[in-house]
Amino acid sequence: MEGPAERAGEDEDLEEKAMAVAGPLAELGEAEDSLDTDLDSDQETEGIHGHRELAKDPLCLRSCQTHSLMPASSFLRQRIAEELNVRHRSLGPQGAQAVASTLAANPSIKRLDLRDNGLCGTGAEVLAAVLSKSSSICDVDLSENQLGAAGAQALCAALAENQTVQKIQLAGNCLEEQAAQHLATFLLAQTSVKSLDLSYNHLNDRAGEILGPALAENTGLTELNISWNHLRGSGATAFAKGLEANIFLKVLDISYNGFGDSGASAIGEALKTNNVLEELNLSNNRISMVGALSLGLGLQVNQTLRILVVSRNPMRSEGCFGLLKSVRNNPASTLELLDFSDIQVNREFDDFASSVKVILPGLCLKTGSPRPEYKKELLPIFKPSSPASNH
Repeated sequence: MEGPAERAGEDEDLEEKAMAVAGPLAELGEAEDSLDTDLDSDQETEGIHGHRELAKDPLCLRSCQTHSLMPASSFLRQRIAEELNVRHRSLGPQGAQAVASTLAANPSIKRLDLRDNGLCGTGAEVLAAVLSKSSSICDVDLSENQLGAAGAQALCAALAENQTVQKIQLAGNCLEEQAAQHLATFLLAQTSVKSLDLSYNHLNDRAGEILGPALAENTGLTELNISWNHLRGSGATAFAKGLEANIFLKVLDISYNGFGDSGASAIGEALKTNNVLEELNLSNNRISMVGALSLGLGLQVNQTLRILVVSRNPMRSEGCFGLLKSVRNNPASTLELLDFSDIQVNREFDDFASSVKVILPGLCLKTGSPRPEYKKELLPIFKPSSPASNH
């Protein structure tokens, strides 16, 4: 059996080898940290940022050596912190294995940020095995990692068993219709996750049809971001119906999709019965005047919505007028912000908005894009030359 003294000697050898490899990285880190020397002096005393301490974590170094990886100073520096932030490091699937080994042995880490590391589905599967058993990690950011359907399946299955994680960010991961089924199963099973970010993916009409019923039954989420996807037509309508039955969601961002007038109408119907939602972003969803008026039917009776953003929609002044009129006619409305940014409105709407502000002084209105102001008298293009210019 290997004795403590022999093990310590082995670790010292490993540290020396790692420092030889990590030396350039540490030097680079020292150059970056020189700007913050005064701020970090106290932390360096405790060994959190001191580069002489970077290689004194044999487990971390052994994991990197096992997977033929160069230990990054930023990774080693955070070994005892509550947050492990290793963004934009091109770790790849092998790097995920090294991170997983460290996470398994470090119960102090509460937030894991591996955004933009090319983990792919294989790396997600490796991390999923650790996340399913973790009782400390409550915030996970795996955005921009090309996870795809395989990665989504592994993570959803693992996190469905975890009741500690409360926030998950999966933005920009090429999640399509196939991933939607795994996400739906996850939404039906999970109750501890409060915030989910699925923005900048490829979730389409069919995905909306799958996610809508799951959203209706979910009993945990209070914040959902599904902006910059492709929810349109029947998918948008099905998703909106899910919102109608949901009784937990407070913040919903569905901007930059393509809900159109039919989707806006379905959202309007949802707002008639939903008595929980407080913030809704519908920016850039191809909503015309017709869709705006349908949406307004929900605003006439809704009693919980505080923020509504409908900027960059082709609803024109008439649509904006209809929405604002619905708010004015609802004595129980709690709306605090109505955002019409980047929608050109006319003078008639401006006058109406001014009258509404008198009735509802607590309502903040954001209107229109900057409009050009023309002077009555145009200056001549060429000014007469002064006498001095002729000399």
